[in-house]
Amino acid sequence: MDFAHFMRTAGRFLTDPAKRFNYLAKLGIYDRMPDEEYLTRIFYNELGYPLDLQDPKTFNEKQQWLKINGFYPIYTDYADKVKVKKLVAGILGEEYIIPTYAVWERAEDIDFDSLPDRFVMKCNHTSSVGICICKDKNTLDREAVRRMMRKALKTDYFSYRREKVYRDIERRILAEEMLFGEDGAEPADYKVYVFNGKSGLIEMDIDRFTNHRRNFYDREWNYVPFAQSSCFATDPGYRVPDKVKEQGTKLFELAEKVTAGIGTNPPYLRVDFYIAQDKILFGEVTFYDAAGLERFQPEEYDRKLGDMIDLTNARAPEADA
Repeated sequence: MDFAHFMRTAGRFLTDPAKRFNYLAKLGIYDRMPDEEYLTRIFYNELGYPLDLQDPKTFNEKQQWLKINGFYPIYTDYADKVKVKKLVAGILGEEYIIPTYAVWERAEDIDFDSLPDRFVMKCNHTSSVGICICKDKNTLDREAVRRMMRKALKTDYFSYRREKVYRDIERRILAEEMLFGEDGAEPADYKVYVFNGKSGLIEMDIDRFTNHRRNFYDREWNYVPFAQSSCFATDPGYRVPDKVKEQGTKLFELAEKVTAGIGTNPPYLRVDFYIAQDKILFGEVTFYDAAGLERFQPEEYDRKLGDMIDLTNARAPEADA
C-alpha cells in the first residue's frame, strides 16, 4: 500500500462512521453487540435505509428478521456443505448428489495423490472463500492450495453478518467431482428462490469463470429486469437454451421438495442446482441470500421480492426462549 492510498484509507476511517463501524466489525470489535442492534447498524451502512424489524417489508429487511427470529438448529446441518449432501440425498435421492472424494479436518491432511486429475476443493462453512478448481493436478501448486485452505478454515463466516447457520459448523475441507457442461466448460448454475414453499424465481449464473452474467427469470422463464448491485451484470438478450427450459419445471419441483424436507416451513430458501450434461445435480441451500445486505437495481425489487415472503407463523420456538 502506497502512502497516498494509506492516507485516503485512514481519512475515510476517521471521517466516515459507517466505514469505521464496518472495518471494526470485521475485526470482531462488536462481536458482543446484541444481534438486533448490530444488524440495524450494519444494514443501514450497507443499504442506506433504516431497518424496520417490527414491520419488515423489503426482501432485505425480512432476511434480517429471519436471522433473529427464524433460526432453527437443523439449519446448521443444511448450511454445512458436507452434511447437507446426506440430508438432501435422503429427500431427493443419491442420483442428485455430486460425489465427494474425501473430507479432511486440516489442510495438512489433504492427500492430493488420492484425488483424480480434476476436482473441486472447498471448505464446508464458507461461500466463495477458499475454493480450488483444479483442472490439471500435475500443474497444481499444492502448497499454495494448502495455504488457501488453512486460511479459509480460520474464516469466521458468522460474526460479520450474523448468519447463525454458519456459527456452529464443524469446519472441514472437502474435495468433490468437477462438473462439466455439454461444451466441456463449467456448467450453468441455477438458484431457485422458494417463497413459503413455492418456487417463485430462478437465478441463472452464466459463464461464471469467464464472462459472468446473472439473470433472473420467473416460473415461465420470462426475464425479470433487476440486478443485485455489487454482483454481476445482467444480460437481457441471453437466450435460455430450450433444454434448460424443459428441465425448469423439474428444478422448481426439486427446490420445493428440498424446502419441504427440512421440516420447518422456512418462509424463504434458495436452493442451488447445476445441470451437467443434461443431469440435474444439487449444489447447496442458502437461508439468507447475500446475507440480506444486497442492494437491488432498480430498488423497487427489494420490496417486490419482500412481498413474496410471508412471515406469518415464521417465528422459531428458539427465538422466544
